[in-house]
Amino acid sequence: MKPFLDENFLLRTATAQKLYHEYAKEMPIIDYHCHLPQQQIAEDKNFENLTQIWLYGDHYKWRAMRTNGVNERFCTGDATDYEKFEQWAATVPYTLRNPLYHWTHLELQRYFDVHEILNPESAKRIYDECSAKLQTPAYSVKNILRKMKVATVCTTDDPIDDLAFHQQLKNDGFEIPILPAFRPDKAMDVSDPEKFVAYAKKLEAASNTSISNFDTFLTALQNRHDFFASMGCKVSDHGLEEIYAEDFTSSDIEAIFTKVYAGKTLSLTEQLKFKSAMLLHFAEWDCEKGWIQQFHLGALRNNNGRMMNTLGPDTGWDSIGDFKQGRALSSFLSKLDTNNKLAKTILYNLNPADNELFATMIGNFNDGSTPGKVQWGSGWWFLDQKDGMIKQMNALSNMGLLGKFVGMLTDSRSFLSFPRHEYFRRILCNLLGDEIENGELPNDIAWTGKIVQDICYYNAKNYFGW
Repeated sequence: MKPFLDENFLLRTATAQKLYHEYAKEMPIIDYHCHLPQQQIAEDKNFENLTQIWLYGDHYKWRAMRTNGVNERFCTGDATDYEKFEQWAATVPYTLRNPLYHWTHLELQRYFDVHEILNPESAKRIYDECSAKLQTPAYSVKNILRKMKVATVCTTDDPIDDLAFHQQLKNDGFEIPILPAFRPDKAMDVSDPEKFVAYAKKLEAASNTSISNFDTFLTALQNRHDFFASMGCKVSDHGLEEIYAEDFTSSDIEAIFTKVYAGKTLSLTEQLKFKSAMLLHFAEWDCEKGWIQQFHLGALRNNNGRMMNTLGPDTGWDSIGDFKQGRALSSFLSKLDTNNKLAKTILYNLNPADNELFATMIGNFNDGSTPGKVQWGSGWWFLDQKDGMIKQMNALSNMGLLGKFVGMLTDSRSFLSFPRHEYFRRILCNLLGDEIENGELPNDIAWTGKIVQDICYYNAKNYFGW
């Protein structure tokens, strides 16, 4: 029987172990999509305790705790930090076979050198030891990034953000680039006229542009796009249920904007046309600047209306959606490609039923202009686990080129999430190691090791130009 989470965790063969330890393990991390709070990086924050760095804002853990019968007071409520940690420690034993079990213990080992299993009996010891370490200079946010060999971080930022903390990081000369990513979802969401108008007013102030019609609205957004570029941004990101690719005319969009800006409710057709127009404008700007555009597709968000009204979004009430992705995605990418305005693109799906659809869709628009111009991103959100990653890599291998894949990202709000890269790398090395030992791949460790290092680091480095 193998010990739990030893140095060969997830590595079933000698070849897999060699690929991981000699090729993958020491590769730097490019985290090209995450939700880390840039203010905490700029301020080089030290967290007071393990709850603050581990449980605040982590809706993965909250969902597990709620399922375990834990009252909301211990998730997002007014319980003390240790009371919240106690409830998480009581939940962890029940997360067997959920990725949270592996992540939890990987994070305890990699950050704190704690090799105990977290449960109610060990909770106080682990909390005290880790909290004490977190208060030392070695565990400041910047030193955590250094400890985990992070080479680049892309945060997720709304066009109206002033990026003041990104500027502070540049001024301070922090050696790890912390770069913004342009996330304009609110600028195209016209489902609620009151919220849209309020957002447009904030955009007006941020861009110092008077907004009176659709053209000036676009000008304001393009000003922000230009500003993000001046701050080192090379990446946009869109969190959508599906791609919007309705036919429309310029006069259609001008009339729709006038209507919604006057506070009037739009029909579903009008909403889809407006979203379609905005997606094309954003994509064209990205192409002009040589940015990479990312599309996270398929989440059905905020399902629990009662809890959404109580706690707001991003608190753990989302699920996989069953949206039709293929035809609109094809139409959108084809329109951009026809006009020579298709930027480098990464597509992420949340419904595993769409795996082969996405794996084949990217091949339609890889035109030889650059390696892997259109990418299918790693297993995302609910698919960010062993089974989801294996299925994604298998489908990509079967229908594309795994060797040109840009690899893993955390998509996380926590500074303790970087072992997800290790988790991915071990799974990748085990897949390749198994097939070498089964005679399905040649026993060429040097070449396979190069492929591993490319997927772990070099492909992303070259793709993003960092």
